[in-house]
Amino acid sequence: MGEWPSTLDVGVLLSEGWQPTPFRQFILKLHSRCDLACSYCYMYEMADQSWRSRPKRMASETIKAAAFRIAEHVHHHSLTEVEIILHGGEPLLAGRETIEEAVTVIRAAVGRRVGVEVVLQTNATLLDLPYLELFDELEVGVGVSLDGDEAMHDRNRRTAAGRGSYAAVARALGLLIQPRFRHLYRGLLATVDLRNDPVTAYEALLAFSPPAIDFLLPHGNWSAPPPGRVADAEVTPYADWLIPVFDRWYGAPRQVTRVRLFAEIIHLLIGGRSASEQIGLSPAAMVVIETDGEIEQSDILKSAFEGATRTGFHVDSDEFDALLTLPSNVARQIGRRALAPTCLACAVSTVCGGGLYAHRYQQGAGFANPSVFCPDLMRLIGYIRDVVQADVSARMKESP
Repeated sequence: MGEWPSTLDVGVLLSEGWQPTPFRQFILKLHSRCDLACSYCYMYEMADQSWRSRPKRMASETIKAAAFRIAEHVHHHSLTEVEIILHGGEPLLAGRETIEEAVTVIRAAVGRRVGVEVVLQTNATLLDLPYLELFDELEVGVGVSLDGDEAMHDRNRRTAAGRGSYAAVARALGLLIQPRFRHLYRGLLATVDLRNDPVTAYEALLAFSPPAIDFLLPHGNWSAPPPGRVADAEVTPYADWLIPVFDRWYGAPRQVTRVRLFAEIIHLLIGGRSASEQIGLSPAAMVVIETDGEIEQSDILKSAFEGATRTGFHVDSDEFDALLTLPSNVARQIGRRALAPTCLACAVSTVCGGGLYAHRYQQGAGFANPSVFCPDLMRLIGYIRDVVQADVSARMKESP
């Protein structure tokens, strides 16, 4: 028997009325290399090393083929809007011409009747005025990776020669938050490092006035646990780190910055649907196009094992619909039916959703497990639930 979900019977699901969710988020890997050597990077430092054999830059022919496939998928499913994420590696290494071509060719292929939101996710070391002027012209949003203050950021996000990147990122953010470009600013991505003081890290991010912050748990799984995550379910270092940040965020008199993880948990607690794979049970609707045109699943799965993202499909020859009934894709779309028995019996499973799919992996068993961060997620969700319930009760007592 293979690892789950290779044993998932998609035919039975279809016969029972389940239908796949079309892709609405397309990640283009414009450049497969990076100018940083971040210690926790799932692309270069973890199980899958396929980047070594891929072309550095996405060729014009591949961009055109990807645009055709995106348009084909959009029109086949009558989608009214999609999101294109320009990614890497470091997408700015692809250069202005490649970025401009990707944006204009995809929008032209899809047509004006469909909304195409384009966001570029960057480490920002190369982000300068000419790039921002181009993004302003093309209406491309910009997300930036930043882990805290200079010492916190430079501990992990350094060049191959060991030089820190904080100063370059801070300069770029100084340009991005100017009134002329502020509308392009989508927010900051920060990876949780238990060695950093949580509130100090949060306030260092707030200094750049982000509209949103995504706190990401470092990638790991049961076979390769993340730092500090031990077998003892009573030990919850990541919840212990995030709870003070939540208190600081929730207790602020006026919220300008949205912390997505906390906002998503609250939204789910009151009966909403998740908008992220990080938490909740909403079906995954994202697909990756690599620099060579290979169609792959979420690149975060590269943290699990070599080949975890592979589908065998390519934009030159295959429709995106071909992926929709692959067991490995179906598993990320069937909600509770993909959860382990432990999760199904858990009171917070509809909020947690089993955690990020990649974090459930265990060699020999596959992905049919709770998240390796299960104790942390349970404690964090329970804490937020109690705080919000107490707040609502207090407000109801105050109202006439």
